[in-house]
Amino acid sequence: MLCKQPVLIILLIVLSAFSVQVSKPQLVKWVVMKGGSLKVDGSTNINKFNCVIANYAKPDTIIIQKNSTRESLPVSGSIRLDVQNFDCHNPVMTSDLRKTLKAKEYPKLVIRFINLNNYPDFEARQDQIRGAVAIELAGVNKRFEVDYKVISIGDKVINLIGTRQVRFSDFNIVPPRKIGGMIQTNNELDVVFNLRLKVIE
Repeated sequence: MLCKQPVLIILLIVLSAFSVQVSKPQLVKWVVMKGGSLKVDGSTNINKFNCVIANYAKPDTIIIQKNSTRESLPVSGSIRLDVQNFDCHNPVMTSDLRKTLKAKEYPKLVIRFINLNNYPDFEARQDQIRGAVAIELAGVNKRFEVDYKVISIGDKVINLIGTRQVRFSDFNIVPPRKIGGMIQTNNELDVVFNLRLKVIE
């Protein structure tokens, strides 16, 4: 009977060590590469427009807790874009958008990553996931759910394409008007950001 106790103690120690090892978080890094962009599609009562921040290339890092036991995978990291870099392919419209977004007072548009509902399958050519982000614009910070398309390019490089409809009013911004209110910008904007990422596991 006495000889069984040391065996039981050793077994408990081994199981305890194994449990600690299993629960250790596995952190995966996605490093932002050159070639990213953010596009905004909008409309007025007479036409449509699109504005883009092209060639985003700051070496930001997004960190995912891959083996989290939570319902979603925690994510940390952000991208910071210069509002002044918006180009609407029309000088007057570009100037109006920058002014509307208060570029001088709040020069950065920040997207902070919060979580993912699932880790993408890189064995597939393309995968669909969802996640939460916080967008900071014109001094207002607001959380959104984003739909992502993940395209595997190869050599652990992916395109992460996030889409979400937002409204000027989400950020306490009044949509611009022209010619005494005859041309009115609609409140809704379709936002698409495309990041090229290197996966480091």
